[in-house]
Amino acid sequence: MSAATQSGHQPYYFVPAPSRHPVLAATGLFFVILGAGQWINGHGWGAWSLLAGFVLWGFVLQQWFRQAIGESESGLYSERIDASFRWSMSWFIFSEVMFFGAFFGALYWTRLHAIPNLGSLDNAVLWPDFKAVWPSSAPGATGSPGGIVDPFTTMGPWPIPTINTLLLLSSGVTLTIAHHALIAGHRARTIGFMWLTVALGVTFLGFQAFEYVHAYHELNLKLSSGVYGSTFFMLTGFHGFHVFVGMLMLLFITVRLMKGHFTPQRHFGFEGAAWYWHFVDVVWLGLYIVVYWL
Repeated sequence: MSAATQSGHQPYYFVPAPSRHPVLAATGLFFVILGAGQWINGHGWGAWSLLAGFVLWGFVLQQWFRQAIGESESGLYSERIDASFRWSMSWFIFSEVMFFGAFFGALYWTRLHAIPNLGSLDNAVLWPDFKAVWPSSAPGATGSPGGIVDPFTTMGPWPIPTINTLLLLSSGVTLTIAHHALIAGHRARTIGFMWLTVALGVTFLGFQAFEYVHAYHELNLKLSSGVYGSTFFMLTGFHGFHVFVGMLMLLFITVRLMKGHFTPQRHFGFEGAAWYWHFVDVVWLGLYIVVYWL
């Protein structure tokens, strides 16, 4: 997805030939979703379906991206294709904003509306032992007076969430430095700071994995720990997945930089990945405040 080559060396608007990639990618995602759903519900074969789906999906994406890179480097992408990529990435990030907005909205509605309503006098007869407090770690609170939610400890902002915040903010700085170095034509400096950005992303994921192990085994905080557990893991888990995807984007862009695919004038592939990474950073800042502090 490099930017446009010089006018006159590519078609007016490149249209690729019919491809098998979309249907194979959809098939892989089908087995991922099927396997995940069955595995969560106790069916052991679901794990194999999940694995097979990821393998197929990864293979298709590798072939698809390799083809797109080849088309770009052969000069088939004009300024019109470049504009299409920019609009596509913009709308994709907007859809991601709406995705996380739904989860933030669910957390907001739960805390400020659903829980107070359940603890009101109108519901006292149906649920007399309910305590309308947040988070739901007190005995008999929000989780279930019936005792179906085990006691747990909530996750605070220190130390791992704060360390991860510093890691992501630092990665945004290193990525920006790499971008300016690319524009200035300093290829070695660009590659060095890109590898540093990738390393910061991997370190973030490592700390988050440690945080999840700590939550499950020491805090007894799980996805099934009432509404607090479900919103905590849905928000932080999906964000972690987006960090993983963004880290892969930056890794592949770094490899392409080492192969000389980008120039100061032609580097939207780099810019698109940078847009996504900065979006991930902003979402984390919201999570850090709303989930860990409030």
